[in-house]
Amino acid sequence: MYNVNNLMKQAQKMQEDAAHADQELLDRRISATSGGGAVTAVVNGKKDLIGISIQADFDLGDAEMAADLVVAAVREAQTEADRQAEEIMKKVTAGMPHIPGLG
Repeated sequence: MYNVNNLMKQAQKMQEDAAHADQELLDRRISATSGGGAVTAVVNGKKDLIGISIQADFDLGDAEMAADLVVAAVREAQTEADRQAEEIMKKVTAGMPHIPGLG
């Protein structure tokens, strides 16, 4: 059987750790490039787009290609943000017992 007081303490610690993890993700910057480095996208750990940069010598003549490169860089950065967030959340939930019916 589970000790309710111990579970409550673990749950409170997990909430605190989750809040710290959330802030860490907001502060984190993840960048990815496309087009051989012509386009760089930066997102935070929550996948919010922070910035886009395009090399000055990149030919923007083909708007569709430029848009595709921006999308590719953003998606790659967001995929990496997902991976990093999953890693951080695994640390937050490590050691918590599995309680049937709670997931």
